[in-house]
Amino acid sequence: MYSDETQMIQRVVENFLRTGSASDEKVKVTSLPDNKTSYVEYIEQDGRSIFLDEYRLDEKTVWAGYSTRSQTVYLSPKTP
Repeated sequence: MYSDETQMIQRVVENFLRTGSASDEKVKVTSLPDNKTSYVEYIEQDGRSIFLDEYRLDEKTVWAGYSTRSQTVYLSPKTP
């Protein structure tokens, strides 16, 4: 993953964990159900697996991943 992508994901994750808002002005953000660690993104008939990494801020945790294909950040809150 490129540094700009890492910084973008961190920006989106930080905003989500601080405000609860799954939105960003520069990239599409999609919320997934809780505790998902991967997601299959379908564009037309093609499916592509997006693997999510764990991000922590304060005492909150979220799984997040980025698709270069659709330029989307996927977020899945981690719950006990």
